[in-house]
Amino acid sequence: MPNFSLPDQSVLFPEVFSPSSSLHNAMPISILVIDDEQRARQSVCDLLKPLGHRLVQAESVSEAVKWLEMDNFSLALVDLNLPDGTGHDIMRYIQDHQITTRLIVVSGESSFDHATQSLRNGACDFLRKPYLPTTLLESVSTEIAKVQTQHRYHQIQDELKGSEALHRFIVNNSPDIIYMLDQEGRFSFVNKRVQSLLGYSDKNLIGQHYSSIVYGDDIEKAQFVFNERRTGDRASHAVELRLLNRHNKEIRFVEARSLSVELTSMGVYRSGSGEHEEFIGTYGVIRDITERKRSEALQHYHQYHDHLTDLPNRTLFHDRLHMALAQARRNSHNLAVLFLDIDRFRMINDSLGHLAGDKILQRITQRLSTNLREEDTLARIGSDEFLLLLPNIKTSQDAITIAEKINQSCSVPMSYQEQDLRLTFSIGIATFPEDGTTREELIRCAELAKCQVKQNGRHGCLLYQPQYQHQQVSALEMETAIRQGLQQDQFELYYQPQVDPVAQRVVGLEALIRWNHPQQGLLNPSLFIPVAEQSSLICELGQWAVDRACRDARLLEERSLTGLKIAVNVSIQQFERPSFAKNVLESVSLHGLECNHLEIEITESNIMKNMDRGANLLTSLAEHGIGVAIDDFGTGYSSLSYLQTLPVSKVKIDRSFICNLSGEQNGLPIVIAVLNLAAALNIHCVAEGVENEQQKQILQDAGCRLIQGFYYSSPLSFAQLIPYLKQSKNGRLIHQEQMREVTQP
Repeated sequence: MPNFSLPDQSVLFPEVFSPSSSLHNAMPISILVIDDEQRARQSVCDLLKPLGHRLVQAESVSEAVKWLEMDNFSLALVDLNLPDGTGHDIMRYIQDHQITTRLIVVSGESSFDHATQSLRNGACDFLRKPYLPTTLLESVSTEIAKVQTQHRYHQIQDELKGSEALHRFIVNNSPDIIYMLDQEGRFSFVNKRVQSLLGYSDKNLIGQHYSSIVYGDDIEKAQFVFNERRTGDRASHAVELRLLNRHNKEIRFVEARSLSVELTSMGVYRSGSGEHEEFIGTYGVIRDITERKRSEALQHYHQYHDHLTDLPNRTLFHDRLHMALAQARRNSHNLAVLFLDIDRFRMINDSLGHLAGDKILQRITQRLSTNLREEDTLARIGSDEFLLLLPNIKTSQDAITIAEKINQSCSVPMSYQEQDLRLTFSIGIATFPEDGTTREELIRCAELAKCQVKQNGRHGCLLYQPQYQHQQVSALEMETAIRQGLQQDQFELYYQPQVDPVAQRVVGLEALIRWNHPQQGLLNPSLFIPVAEQSSLICELGQWAVDRACRDARLLEERSLTGLKIAVNVSIQQFERPSFAKNVLESVSLHGLECNHLEIEITESNIMKNMDRGANLLTSLAEHGIGVAIDDFGTGYSSLSYLQTLPVSKVKIDRSFICNLSGEQNGLPIVIAVLNLAAALNIHCVAEGVENEQQKQILQDAGCRLIQGFYYSSPLSFAQLIPYLKQSKNGRLIHQEQMREVTQP
């Protein structure tokens, strides 16, 4: 058999044995190789032998433990599977006995759990069998280098420990100024940190009195710190001082700790005969806290100011209002609080983006500030809401004058991205002492007056009136009642038929919400919808209406009243919700309804507020077969070109055009124009608000094929709707005057 010799490892693996990476054996290295297979152990030893370290083999847990008890090993290579245990037993033994041997696991068990457990038990690396020789050599070399580095570190520590060099190293590399004063308060020692922190040379400062580096206003405080003679708990701790920078006289805040330490190696006190000790000086530590003070000042500023506009926030406004009220009571002066709300600011955020909205807010703040006196306080308390404090005013008319100046100044066009923006405010005003004597009362009254301006159409100012309180309470009570009504199923849908006057049949229905109020009876939407629109309740009511319309449409199908499309009105708040389309489709699916039985109605003005998003949303609904109707058509101020881009299936001529139809043909040209436009675009056209035979005949002669109004029927409850539709199905189209006898139970 030929005799094979192991090649030189430095030739096989030059990347491991290159001169640049070779380790100098600054200490003897012993490696314990633990594996139950003799060939595996020998293979590892042959691979590591060129490193020149001492190699010892063990084939079991017990044998490895004996070696660990007898000798110090720098490194151990451990297999997990051993005849009398596992490699984890060895690792736990090493941990329990606080042995410094580093561990590398070399095992065929390669699961994630084994690797994780090994690392938790102290392994430095985990190698899976079979491994590349280079991988093992690199891992072993890395761990040996760490062992030798740690060994060298301990040597350095041993060399420095107890020596004067260690003390000088610690003192001169301290991030703080460490100093000693003699009995007269002159520097007898100071470390080199004083050079970088204050610009003084440590040598030039020796012999100087401490007061030469102390800010003048802090000299009195400093003498109790720098010249401290007390020791222990009575000594000075964390006293704030200000020191002067030598070059630019910049004031630096410091924390100065002046401690007199008894019987220390630095000899602060010299022991005398008996119990007498001679005071020889003061030892102290000075820590720079300039950056901390600046950070605290910045945090304090942001705590009381709005980060976007730098205006005072609600907290600071409350403090200033509290002080202003105290002065007003003491001096018998008047003051006013104004609550400012930017009209339709949400539209700017939605159309231009929030980044643009932030920039516009900053510019609005600048305009507002130009109308104020130095003693006035303007605060931002919300996205588009501000509070203004006007102290020392003579009459409430002064506050009205300032409010009008604000609206006049801010309504001047503001150019942004080639657009001229005209912004207005709704401003409520409350005065002291007429409207309130506390800050809470004044702010609340100003807010109530602002809400009244909003209800009156925005863009204006109002002084608080007591009746506003009752109106808001009523609105709050109404909102609570609406929530309860939704929970208790007090709402109901009424349906008004849409009729083909030529075919004399009902082809569609418009769903109209009603409220069966337990105390007030049946309420029309005009009495509760405005309140719901001021909160998210309008969205809840809208979704309830969609769901109930789907349910009723399914019930009509089950009664063989087929071919009808139910239209449901949608508010702009509901339409703008990201989940709107998803909620509509879920309701259709829940009741097993075909999508082409449902139609969504949205007003022309609302669809134009966000044309791009509206087009995408309506297209997604239309693709599922849901109809799209434009309500109040002809009342908007935008181009009608949107009809070509939106998936509109129906337009409804606003009733304001229908009520003018008469024998003199008033309003007819507009109606004919709309009918021709709809016909050209293949869109159905509904005339709503038809109340008499004359209007019906004019529309029919003009080519209108869908009519809705009291001429045919008022809105019907679901119970009334069933007999009406059955009569229509039987070829008898009932008119309003015939409804009573047909719909009676």
